[in-house]
Amino acid sequence: MAALNCIDLSNSDIQKSVSLLRQACLDSGFFYVVNHGISPEFMDEVFSQSKRFFSLPLDEKMKLLRNEKNRGYTPLLDQHLDPVNQIHGDYKEGYSIGVEVPEDDPQAEKPLLGPNLWPTADILPGWRETMERYHREALEVARAVARIIALALDLDGNFFDQSEMLGDPIAILRLLHYEGKISEPESGIYGAGAHSDFGLLTLLATDDVTGLQICKDKHVEPQIWEYVSPVKGAFIVNLGDLLERWSNCSFRSTIHRVLVSSQERYSVPTRHMWSLLDAEI
Repeated sequence: MAALNCIDLSNSDIQKSVSLLRQACLDSGFFYVVNHGISPEFMDEVFSQSKRFFSLPLDEKMKLLRNEKNRGYTPLLDQHLDPVNQIHGDYKEGYSIGVEVPEDDPQAEKPLLGPNLWPTADILPGWRETMERYHREALEVARAVARIIALALDLDGNFFDQSEMLGDPIAILRLLHYEGKISEPESGIYGAGAHSDFGLLTLLATDDVTGLQICKDKHVEPQIWEYVSPVKGAFIVNLGDLLERWSNCSFRSTIHRVLVSSQERYSVPTRHMWSLLDAEI
């Protein structure tokens, strides 16, 4: 198991948080965030609603198939994160939700911006409202983490809040369901293939099923993979390639993957890019 630092957003000792976060970013770019302000009861509701969607018949889910704006449903094996080592795509299905931009808004012409695809209320009542609220609240947590990251980089705490610096945020919320197909790395079968994230940072909420692994040094052979334990009520946060590059590679964007046992696994990553310059989904 990987030993990760834990950042408490309720801690008034900001220098302690900055020190812990800087150490984590130099080591692996992975850390936990607790006391983030999203209630356990609401997180349970998000996971409950996620399970309700993935329990729908496949033909219902396919009506919401992912569009060119990366909104909607991605079926099993659709994503192929590590084509060098995978013989099939990822053994997971997903659903992507972004910032809601009306189709007639000029902003909708930009990459990754536009209207979302939503299940109808008669099929999943309350589903849209839950996901829109979670999207908003996760963005506020990401802003709080970004302020500590800015201080850890010896920048002004509001650096990532400046509209003239990064523009309007782009945040992609993904619901993921791993169906329980047992991973066999030696045979090229993975829940999610090895990859790094391309944006600024990712907040990961997960259930209590272990599966996430990180490799702190991708150049070492054989690669050493460590599991990241789920922690109830905590986000697992990792840095993306954008922040690694902006920090002149001092902060780490670490490759990670998911290995699945016979248990189903649900997770909710929210990737925050903050900039239309980083639009490569």
